[in-house]
Amino acid sequence: MFKEEFKIPAEYISSRLYSLFTKSAKRCYNKRRQDHGKHSWPWWKEKIIFKWENDSWRFEMEKYFEESIFNIERDRPMSWFIKQKDRLTALHPDMSQTMIHERILRKFGGDLEHAIRRRFIEPFSTEDYINSMGDITTMKIGRNWYKHPIENKTSGKAIPKPNKAH
Repeated sequence: MFKEEFKIPAEYISSRLYSLFTKSAKRCYNKRRQDHGKHSWPWWKEKIIFKWENDSWRFEMEKYFEESIFNIERDRPMSWFIKQKDRLTALHPDMSQTMIHERILRKFGGDLEHAIRRRFIEPFSTEDYINSMGDITTMKIGRNWYKHPIENKTSGKAIPKPNKAH
């Protein structure tokens, strides 16, 4: 993509791979670089496609997408939404933004999904969805949507009302 669309020389792309990769991709790159030495961009492109563009990788990405549920105490709306969007885009590059947003919104279910949908009349951008998620999760509906298991247990003791000093 970079070579054809931006007319970047192959040597420059292959020299910048280390800074482009993160986590397991960076570890894999380092290992292959140690084992095979310096190579051109077409060689690296072939190795990258072989490593990550296969059925096993697709199955794993789909599994991560399906298992990832938004947790109001653990997840930040922006990072969670972007991660899900990146997973879907990697799995289905031709999927429209509207369909990506639909699949992500269906993962919320219930009140939170309804509250986010009520804010829109027509399909909006990813930023609009993320901003709405952030607003709603900090408001009362977001706190009511997610109840911590410990909070659901009642001790049976009456909670005294505070005295109001006038």
